[in-house]
Amino acid sequence: MIPFSLKEIAEITGGRLEGLDDTAAADLVIDGPVVTDSREAGPGGLYIARIGEQLDGHQFVASAAGLGAVAAMTTRPVEELPAVVVEDIQAGLASLARAVVDRHPDLTVIGITGSSGKTSTKDLLASVLSSVAPTVAPVGSLNSEVGVPLTVFRVTPQTRFLVVEMGARGIGHIDYLTRIAPPGIGIELNVGSAHVGEFGSREAIAVAKAELVQALPPGGLAVLNADDQVVRAMAAKTAARVRLVGTAPDADIRATDITLDPSGRPSFAVVTPEGEARVTLALHGEHHVGNALAVVAAALECGLALTEVVDALATAVPASRWRMEVTERPDGVTVVNDAYNANPDSMRAALKALVAMSGGRDSADAAPPRRTWAVLGSMLELGEDSTSEHDAIGRLAVRLNISRLVVVGETARPMATGAQHEGSWGDEAVWVPDADAAYDLLAEELRPGDVVLFKSSRDAGLRWLGDRLAGTDADDSTTDESKEGAT
Repeated sequence: MIPFSLKEIAEITGGRLEGLDDTAAADLVIDGPVVTDSREAGPGGLYIARIGEQLDGHQFVASAAGLGAVAAMTTRPVEELPAVVVEDIQAGLASLARAVVDRHPDLTVIGITGSSGKTSTKDLLASVLSSVAPTVAPVGSLNSEVGVPLTVFRVTPQTRFLVVEMGARGIGHIDYLTRIAPPGIGIELNVGSAHVGEFGSREAIAVAKAELVQALPPGGLAVLNADDQVVRAMAAKTAARVRLVGTAPDADIRATDITLDPSGRPSFAVVTPEGEARVTLALHGEHHVGNALAVVAAALECGLALTEVVDALATAVPASRWRMEVTERPDGVTVVNDAYNANPDSMRAALKALVAMSGGRDSADAAPPRRTWAVLGSMLELGEDSTSEHDAIGRLAVRLNISRLVVVGETARPMATGAQHEGSWGDEAVWVPDADAAYDLLAEELRPGDVVLFKSSRDAGLRWLGDRLAGTDADDSTTDESKEGAT
C-alpha cells in the first residue's frame, strides 16, 4: 500500500474521524494491507467493513485488529479501532483507490476486458511484465467494483505496472472502473454472448465493453482483436492509438503457422512492427494464441523488447485456478479442469483443446488418439438463447468426435439432446442430474489414458467435481465479509 495518514483518508473519502483527534489521525500512517476480509488484515493496515448480502463486516473489526490492522473504514463508530466513518463504503473504496493511483505518477495501468479470456490474459501479462519490473495484478478474478480497488490497494511505491481486469454486469460498469484506475493501455479481447441474459443483447455487451477504450487518453493504446469484427469496430470509438492483434492479414501483431504439441500447447510465429519471433506457450489450448498476441502488444508498449516478451511467455504458467488446469493422475488419466466460467465461445475453445490434448485431429501427434470425455455443465446468463446455445455445444461435441459427453444438471440438458440428435450418437452422450451422479459414472468407467475435461459456469459447480476426480485441493473459501468476485 502507498502510505496515507488516516487524516488524509478521511479527507479523500469525505468521512469523519472517530476514536482519535485530527493530530493523532495525521500521525497514524496506513502502510499495511487494505482489506475487506478480516482474515487478510495485517500490521499497519486498514480494514474496510463492507456489508454483504449475508454478513456485516462491522462484526469482524476486532478480528482485523487482532491481526494488526490499525484503523477501519466503517459506516458507524466501532470500539475496537479508530475509524473513518463514511456514508457509503463503496464510494469510500473507490475514492481511496483512485487516490492511490493518482499518488503514483509513474504507474502504467493496463485494463483488460472481454467476454472470455480476461483472467488468463491478465495472468499472462502479469507474468511477462513482472519479469522486468514490479507488477500488481488481480488475484483470481477480482474484476468488480470491489475487486478493482482491492487490487489497486496492493500497489506500492516500487510498483511499475498495474494490470486491472474489468468485468461488467451492465452499461456503465466498466466506465466506473476506469474512473477508479484510469488505464493508459486497454485490451479488448472479444465480445461474445456471455451474460447476454443480463445485458439483453450482444449489442449491449459491445457498448459496455467499449467503455474501456473510450476511457483511454489520446496518448494511450487500444489493443483490439482484429478477428472479432465487433471489437475491431471499436477503433472508431477511442481517442487512443490502435493496434490490431490476431490472425487477420492486416493485424499489426499477427500470429502465423500455429501448431499444437501433443498436450495441446500452442506454438506460433508472431509478426510485429518490431520484428518476428517464434512463441511457444506452456498453456493448453489454441485459444491462448489470441490472448498471447494481446500480451505482446501491451508489453511492447510498456517498453519490453520482443525477445524479452517471447522468453517470458515461454515460462508463463496458469496463475488462477480452474482455467485449463491440467492434472496427470497416477493411473494415467488426464484431468482438465476449466470449470470456473463458461460461455458458448469458451466452451467451443475448451472442446477443441480437449481434442488436441487427446492427440486428435488438431494435434501434430502421430500416435493413436486417447479417449476423450467432456463433462459439461450449465452456461448461465444466456437468456432466451440458453436452450439453443446448449444444444449447439452438444452437437459440436459430436462433430469433434469426442468419445463421451456427460451433461450435468437440468439447465445443461439440451447439450445431451443436441448430441443425441446429431449424427448417430447414442450412449456416447448421457445426462445426469448432479455432480455426484457424474462422479459415480466417471469413477466406474474412466480408464488409463483417458483425457477428461470439466467445463461449466462457476455457479454450476463442476470445478469441485474436477478437483474430486483429480485429487487436488478444492479450497475456494469465500470471505466472512462477502468479498465478492466478479463476472
